[in-house]
Amino acid sequence: MPFLPLRPVSVDGATATLYSEWLAWLRESLDDPDCDRNELCRRVLTDIYFPHLSGKSVSELPQTVQVALAQMDPRNVTLEPEYYQEIDLELYEPRKPLLWLWEMFDRSALGENVELGVHLRRILARHVFGSCGANFKAFTHVRVSYGYNLHVGDNVVIHRHVLLDDRGGIDIGDGASVSDFANVYSHSHNIVDGRIVYLPKTMIGSGARITYHATILAGAHIAEDSMVGAGSMLTKSTEPHWIYVGVPARRVKEKSAEERANKAPRLPDPMADG
Repeated sequence: MPFLPLRPVSVDGATATLYSEWLAWLRESLDDPDCDRNELCRRVLTDIYFPHLSGKSVSELPQTVQVALAQMDPRNVTLEPEYYQEIDLELYEPRKPLLWLWEMFDRSALGENVELGVHLRRILARHVFGSCGANFKAFTHVRVSYGYNLHVGDNVVIHRHVLLDDRGGIDIGDGASVSDFANVYSHSHNIVDGRIVYLPKTMIGSGARITYHATILAGAHIAEDSMVGAGSMLTKSTEPHWIYVGVPARRVKEKSAEERANKAPRLPDPMADG
Protein backbone atom coordinates (compact mmCIF):
# COMPACT_ATOMS: atom_id res chain seq x y z
CA MET A 1 0.00 0.00 0.00
CA PRO A 2 1.62 3.31 -1.08
CA PHE A 3 2.45 5.97 1.49
CA LEU A 4 1.46 9.30 -0.09
CA PRO A 5 2.11 12.40 2.05
CA LEU A 6 1.36 15.81 0.55
CA ARG A 7 3.89 17.12 -1.95
CA PRO A 8 5.01 20.74 -1.95
CA VAL A 9 3.68 22.93 -4.78
CA SER A 10 5.13 26.32 -5.67
CA VAL A 11 3.79 29.26 -7.64
CA ASP A 12 5.74 31.73 -9.77
CA GLY A 13 8.12 33.84 -7.68
CA ALA A 14 6.53 37.17 -8.57
CA THR A 15 3.07 35.77 -7.85
CA ALA A 16 4.23 34.32 -4.53
CA THR A 17 5.54 37.76 -3.57
CA LEU A 18 2.25 39.38 -4.61
CA TYR A 19 0.24 36.93 -2.51
CA SER A 20 2.57 37.33 0.46
CA GLU A 21 2.36 41.12 0.38
CA TRP A 22 -1.43 41.16 0.05
CA LEU A 23 -1.90 38.67 2.89
CA ALA A 24 0.53 40.63 5.07
CA TRP A 25 -1.51 43.80 4.44
CA LEU A 26 -4.71 41.98 5.41
CA ARG A 27 -3.10 40.49 8.52
CA GLU A 28 -1.74 43.86 9.63
CA SER A 29 -5.07 45.54 8.97
CA LEU A 30 -6.94 43.04 11.15
CA ASP A 31 -4.33 43.25 13.90
CA ASP A 32 -4.92 47.00 14.11
CA PRO A 33 -7.43 47.61 16.94
CA ASP A 34 -8.76 50.65 15.05
CA CYS A 35 -9.53 48.66 11.89
CA ASP A 36 -13.07 49.19 10.56
CA ARG A 37 -13.81 45.59 9.59
CA ASN A 38 -16.97 46.48 7.68
CA GLU A 39 -15.10 48.97 5.54
CA LEU A 40 -12.20 46.58 5.05
CA CYS A 41 -14.60 43.86 3.86
CA ARG A 42 -16.40 46.29 1.55
CA ARG A 43 -13.13 47.48 0.05
CA VAL A 44 -11.70 44.00 -0.56
CA LEU A 45 -14.90 42.56 -2.04
CA THR A 46 -15.47 45.58 -4.27
CA ASP A 47 -11.92 45.21 -5.60
CA ILE A 48 -12.53 41.49 -6.23
CA TYR A 49 -15.98 41.67 -7.83
CA PHE A 50 -16.18 45.20 -9.28
CA PRO A 51 -12.64 46.55 -9.69
CA HIS A 52 -13.73 48.82 -12.54
CA LEU A 53 -16.30 50.50 -10.28
CA SER A 54 -14.02 51.18 -7.32
CA GLY A 55 -14.23 54.86 -6.43
CA LYS A 56 -17.08 55.67 -8.83
CA SER A 57 -20.20 57.56 -7.77
CA VAL A 58 -22.74 54.84 -6.98
CA SER A 59 -25.75 57.09 -7.59
CA GLU A 60 -24.88 57.36 -11.29
CA LEU A 61 -24.94 53.58 -11.82
CA PRO A 62 -27.97 51.49 -12.87
CA GLN A 63 -30.11 50.48 -9.89
CA THR A 64 -29.37 46.76 -10.25
CA VAL A 65 -25.64 47.53 -10.18
CA GLN A 66 -26.21 49.61 -7.05
CA VAL A 67 -27.92 46.63 -5.42
CA ALA A 68 -25.02 44.35 -6.41
CA LEU A 69 -22.48 46.79 -5.03
CA ALA A 70 -24.43 47.05 -1.78
CA GLN A 71 -23.72 43.34 -1.17
CA MET A 72 -20.01 44.09 -0.87
CA ASP A 73 -20.72 45.86 2.42
CA PRO A 74 -21.65 43.45 5.26
CA ARG A 75 -23.71 46.21 6.87
CA ASN A 76 -26.20 45.78 4.00
CA VAL A 77 -26.43 42.00 4.44
CA THR A 78 -28.27 39.81 6.93
CA LEU A 79 -27.04 36.31 7.73
CA GLU A 80 -29.07 33.45 9.17
CA PRO A 81 -27.45 33.42 12.66
CA GLU A 82 -28.55 37.02 13.19
CA TYR A 83 -32.14 35.79 13.46
CA TYR A 84 -31.35 33.37 16.32
CA GLN A 85 -32.56 34.64 19.69
CA GLU A 86 -29.55 33.51 21.70
CA ILE A 87 -26.98 35.33 19.56
CA ASP A 88 -24.39 37.34 21.47
CA LEU A 89 -24.26 40.48 19.33
CA GLU A 90 -21.24 41.85 21.17
CA LEU A 91 -19.27 38.80 20.02
CA TYR A 92 -20.92 38.36 16.63
CA GLU A 93 -20.82 41.90 15.23
CA PRO A 94 -17.01 42.15 14.88
CA ARG A 95 -16.97 38.69 13.30
CA LYS A 96 -19.77 39.19 10.80
CA PRO A 97 -17.70 41.22 8.28
CA LEU A 98 -15.02 38.53 8.30
CA LEU A 99 -17.54 35.72 7.87
CA TRP A 100 -18.99 37.59 4.89
CA LEU A 101 -15.51 38.19 3.47
CA TRP A 102 -14.70 34.48 3.91
CA GLU A 103 -17.89 33.35 2.14
CA MET A 104 -17.69 35.85 -0.70
CA PHE A 105 -13.99 35.19 -1.29
CA ASP A 106 -14.83 31.51 -1.72
CA ARG A 107 -17.55 32.33 -4.26
CA SER A 108 -15.19 34.45 -6.33
CA ALA A 109 -12.59 33.48 -8.94
CA LEU A 110 -10.01 33.45 -6.13
CA GLY A 111 -11.75 30.86 -3.97
CA GLU A 112 -10.47 27.68 -5.62
CA ASN A 113 -6.83 28.80 -5.39
CA VAL A 114 -5.52 26.49 -2.66
CA GLU A 115 -2.29 28.41 -2.06
CA LEU A 116 -4.02 31.74 -1.57
CA GLY A 117 -7.25 30.48 0.00
CA VAL A 118 -5.75 28.37 2.79
CA HIS A 119 -3.59 31.25 4.01
CA LEU A 120 -6.41 33.79 3.77
CA ARG A 121 -8.83 31.61 5.73
CA ARG A 122 -6.15 30.98 8.34
CA ILE A 123 -5.80 34.72 8.90
CA LEU A 124 -9.58 35.17 9.15
CA ALA A 125 -10.05 32.13 11.41
CA ARG A 126 -7.81 33.64 14.07
CA HIS A 127 -10.16 36.61 14.30
CA VAL A 128 -13.43 34.70 13.80
CA PHE A 129 -13.08 31.56 15.95
CA GLY A 130 -13.19 31.52 19.72
CA SER A 131 -9.65 30.12 19.45
CA CYS A 132 -7.56 28.75 16.60
CA GLY A 133 -4.31 26.80 16.84
CA ALA A 134 -1.33 26.60 14.52
CA ASN A 135 -1.50 25.47 10.89
CA PHE A 136 -5.28 25.53 10.58
CA LYS A 137 -6.23 24.54 7.05
CA ALA A 138 -9.66 25.11 5.50
CA PHE A 139 -10.49 24.51 1.86
CA THR A 140 -13.17 26.26 -0.16
CA HIS A 141 -16.82 26.70 0.87
CA VAL A 142 -16.54 25.91 4.58
CA ARG A 143 -19.52 27.45 6.36
CA VAL A 144 -19.46 28.58 9.99
CA SER A 145 -22.45 29.86 11.99
CA TYR A 146 -21.31 32.17 14.80
CA GLY A 147 -17.58 31.55 14.84
CA TYR A 148 -17.12 32.62 18.44
CA ASN A 149 -18.38 29.23 19.68
CA LEU A 150 -15.81 27.33 17.62
CA HIS A 151 -12.51 26.28 19.22
CA VAL A 152 -9.89 24.63 17.02
CA GLY A 153 -6.59 23.02 18.01
CA ASP A 154 -3.33 22.69 16.10
CA ASN A 155 -3.01 21.09 12.65
CA VAL A 156 -6.75 20.80 12.05
CA VAL A 157 -7.94 20.27 8.46
CA ILE A 158 -11.44 21.14 7.21
CA HIS A 159 -12.12 20.10 3.63
CA ARG A 160 -14.50 21.46 0.97
CA HIS A 161 -18.19 22.24 1.55
CA VAL A 162 -18.20 21.46 5.28
CA LEU A 163 -20.79 22.96 7.64
CA LEU A 164 -19.59 23.75 11.16
CA ASP A 165 -22.75 24.75 13.04
CA ASP A 166 -21.21 26.16 16.21
CA ARG A 167 -24.51 27.51 17.53
CA GLY A 168 -24.14 25.48 20.73
CA GLY A 169 -20.36 25.17 20.47
CA ILE A 170 -17.88 22.93 18.68
CA ASP A 171 -14.43 21.97 19.99
CA ILE A 172 -12.00 20.35 17.52
CA GLY A 173 -8.84 18.75 18.91
CA ASP A 174 -5.30 18.73 17.55
CA GLY A 175 -4.80 16.91 14.27
CA ALA A 176 -8.49 16.22 13.65
CA SER A 177 -9.91 16.35 10.13
CA VAL A 178 -13.35 16.82 8.60
CA SER A 179 -13.77 15.61 5.03
CA ASP A 180 -15.72 17.04 2.11
CA PHE A 181 -19.47 17.68 2.46
CA ALA A 182 -19.64 16.69 6.13
CA ASN A 183 -22.02 18.45 8.52
CA VAL A 184 -21.27 19.02 12.20
CA TYR A 185 -24.16 20.33 14.30
CA SER A 186 -24.42 21.68 17.84
CA HIS A 187 -28.11 22.50 18.03
CA SER A 188 -31.35 20.58 17.67
CA HIS A 189 -35.08 21.29 17.96
CA ASN A 190 -37.93 19.95 20.06
CA ILE A 191 -40.00 17.52 17.96
CA VAL A 192 -43.30 19.20 18.92
CA ASP A 193 -42.31 22.87 18.94
CA GLY A 194 -39.37 23.74 16.72
CA ARG A 195 -38.96 27.04 18.56
CA ILE A 196 -37.60 25.11 21.54
CA VAL A 197 -33.91 24.80 20.74
CA TYR A 198 -31.32 22.64 22.49
CA LEU A 199 -27.67 23.73 22.36
CA PRO A 200 -25.37 20.87 23.45
CA LYS A 201 -21.69 21.27 22.64
CA THR A 202 -20.22 18.88 20.07
CA MET A 203 -16.64 17.74 20.58
CA ILE A 204 -14.21 16.25 18.07
CA GLY A 205 -11.18 14.68 19.76
CA SER A 206 -7.54 14.88 18.79
CA GLY A 207 -6.74 12.87 15.67
CA ALA A 208 -10.40 12.05 15.02
CA ARG A 209 -11.56 11.79 11.42
CA ILE A 210 -15.00 12.64 10.06
CA THR A 211 -15.10 11.34 6.51
CA TYR A 212 -17.00 12.24 3.34
CA HIS A 213 -20.67 13.27 3.60
CA ALA A 214 -20.94 12.23 7.26
CA THR A 215 -23.31 14.03 9.64
CA ILE A 216 -22.55 14.61 13.32
CA LEU A 217 -25.60 15.44 15.42
CA ALA A 218 -25.53 17.90 18.30
CA GLY A 219 -23.91 16.83 21.54
CA ALA A 220 -21.86 13.94 20.15
CA HIS A 221 -18.35 13.54 21.56
CA ILE A 222 -16.05 11.98 18.98
CA ALA A 223 -13.25 10.36 20.93
CA GLU A 224 -9.54 10.68 20.22
CA ASP A 225 -8.42 8.86 17.04
CA SER A 226 -11.89 7.50 16.27
CA MET A 227 -13.42 7.68 12.80
CA VAL A 228 -16.92 8.28 11.42
CA GLY A 229 -17.30 6.54 8.05
CA ALA A 230 -18.45 8.06 4.77
CA GLY A 231 -22.16 8.89 4.61
CA SER A 232 -22.73 7.95 8.25
CA MET A 233 -24.91 9.76 10.78
CA LEU A 234 -23.48 9.86 14.27
CA THR A 235 -26.11 10.22 16.99
CA LYS A 236 -24.03 9.31 20.05
CA SER A 237 -20.50 9.54 21.36
CA THR A 238 -17.68 7.25 20.21
CA GLU A 239 -14.83 5.34 21.84
CA PRO A 240 -11.15 5.99 21.12
CA HIS A 241 -9.64 4.22 18.09
CA TRP A 242 -12.96 2.75 16.90
CA ILE A 243 -14.58 3.19 13.49
CA TYR A 244 -18.31 3.97 13.30
CA VAL A 245 -20.40 3.55 10.15
CA GLY A 246 -24.05 3.53 9.09
CA VAL A 247 -27.27 5.43 9.74
CA PRO A 248 -27.31 5.65 12.67
CA ALA A 249 -23.56 5.03 12.99
CA ARG A 250 -22.52 1.94 14.95
CA ARG A 251 -19.16 0.71 16.19
CA VAL A 252 -17.80 -1.79 13.64
CA LYS A 253 -14.01 -2.06 13.91
CA GLU A 254 -11.15 -1.06 16.17
CA LYS A 255 -7.99 0.31 14.60
CA SER A 256 -5.16 -2.20 14.93
CA ALA A 257 -2.98 -1.54 17.95
CA GLU A 258 0.03 -2.74 15.94
CA GLU A 259 -0.68 -0.32 13.07
CA ARG A 260 -1.24 2.53 15.52
CA ALA A 261 2.11 1.80 17.18
CA ASN A 262 3.91 1.74 13.82
CA LYS A 263 2.21 4.77 12.30
CA ALA A 264 4.65 7.09 10.53
CA PRO A 265 5.41 10.31 12.43
CA ARG A 266 3.83 13.55 11.33
CA LEU A 267 5.59 15.11 8.35
CA PRO A 268 5.99 18.83 7.57
CA ASP A 269 2.91 20.32 5.94
CA PRO A 270 3.77 22.22 2.75
CA MET A 271 1.06 24.76 3.65
CA ALA A 272 2.08 25.20 7.28
CA ASP A 273 2.51 28.62 8.88
CA GLY A 274 5.60 30.40 7.63
